[in-house]
Amino acid sequence: MGGVALDDGSCKVKAPDGGWGWVVLFGCFVITGFSYAFPKAVSVFFKELIREFGVGYSDTAWISSILLAMLYGTGPLCSVMVNRFGCRPVMMVGGLFASLGMILASFATSIIHIYLCVGVITGLGLALNFQPSLIMLNRYFSEKRPLANGLAAAGSPVALCALSPLGQVLQYQYGWRGGFLILGGILLNCCACGALMRPLTAPKKPEGELAIEEGASSEETKKPKPKAKLLDFTVFKDRGFLIYAVAATIMVLGLFVPPVFVVSYAKDLKYEDNKSALLLTILGMIDIFARPTCGLIAGHRWVRPRCVYLFSFAMLFNGTTDLVGSLAKDYGSLVLFCIFFGISYGMVGALQFEVLMTIVGTEKFSSAIGLVLLMEAMAVLVGPPSAGKLLDATKDYKNVFLLAGSEVVLAAVVLATCNFLFIKRPPQEQDAKLENGNAATEMEQLNKLEQEEPRPDSIMVDSGEVERFLTEEEQNSDVVSNPETKL
Repeated sequence: MGGVALDDGSCKVKAPDGGWGWVVLFGCFVITGFSYAFPKAVSVFFKELIREFGVGYSDTAWISSILLAMLYGTGPLCSVMVNRFGCRPVMMVGGLFASLGMILASFATSIIHIYLCVGVITGLGLALNFQPSLIMLNRYFSEKRPLANGLAAAGSPVALCALSPLGQVLQYQYGWRGGFLILGGILLNCCACGALMRPLTAPKKPEGELAIEEGASSEETKKPKPKAKLLDFTVFKDRGFLIYAVAATIMVLGLFVPPVFVVSYAKDLKYEDNKSALLLTILGMIDIFARPTCGLIAGHRWVRPRCVYLFSFAMLFNGTTDLVGSLAKDYGSLVLFCIFFGISYGMVGALQFEVLMTIVGTEKFSSAIGLVLLMEAMAVLVGPPSAGKLLDATKDYKNVFLLAGSEVVLAAVVLATCNFLFIKRPPQEQDAKLENGNAATEMEQLNKLEQEEPRPDSIMVDSGEVERFLTEEEQNSDVVSNPETKL
């Protein structure tokens, strides 16, 4: 495993911002699409599973819930695996798990088997692909990283628009068992994407520099090196990370609620099933273009240092859209809601990991993303079910959208306010200005003292005495000429 040793996220290798990085970006695009769209695409088979096993819709809904819980909740495990073995082998093993889960599920005899195969095994496989792909993207891009994150995040709506119709066709042609088997084969592409994640290698150096480095490395090898941490908990000492983790957890409580309930909201307003399902298509198409556009804006030299506040604005935009969308009373207003929600949802998707990369840096990102995903997993399990209970109690979709919007707006306020109050930029420029100002004032004071205060009599020199001394020295032959004393 010689390649794994180089895949340690060391900051000694500069991010190329291109080259093979674009291939890595393509792999991350595909993995992001599978990870986020697959839990929703599997829902196409729920009616067939209900008929096959004699269960209710709430029972089949647990398949997607378990899958998402594995995707988020196994974040620390993925961090440990990446820090131990590297991104490429972890992703290839994850692709095998993702495919194996769907293949085994095609032979299931009960809904419990579906939970274990699709939810646990496939969910673990997708998690082992999703997190390492983001880590590799962070290593290959630095200056162009916001754009790269936006393009990679666009894989989610693209895959959703492709996998959902594909699942419907597979169900009609081959049934749910044949559909699961074919989807398992498709997930083997995760292994191919994992193979694309080539570790970064340092450029070759001249022989002279290599000899110097070898001498220095031989001295360093004598000293005992500290063991690399498989999971770096020191990120919790970073105020910026703590603020981000809390805000992201609050955001996830309400972020995924509107896409889940908007179709049911339209049906509740007495619109046809096909017309109601078209709302998600509109949302997805807007989302496809919103994510790369937001990544391009975030990469601007004036915006990038303030990307935390742009992320706060995206969350505020999304939450406000939910609050206003709760007032929708007809199909036209729901279409308008999906357009604005798609824009804001795409902005959030493009910025959430870019902001985390900016806060913690490349070396700690593998541990930070695992810990953040674990915290978000708890919110993912609580958010949609709590909205569903509110809907059962009130029988009004307006309250569901109000709750979701309030949670996302709260997250935006927490992130922006805490960063403004508790995160201060290092005052390097201000210190330089103060030092320059102090130096200037000191020079002015010295000049004034020289002008105002006369020299003491003890250091006053008469030019006539100097000339007389020099002539006497030339006349005395016994005086030895010394270069140090000769004038």
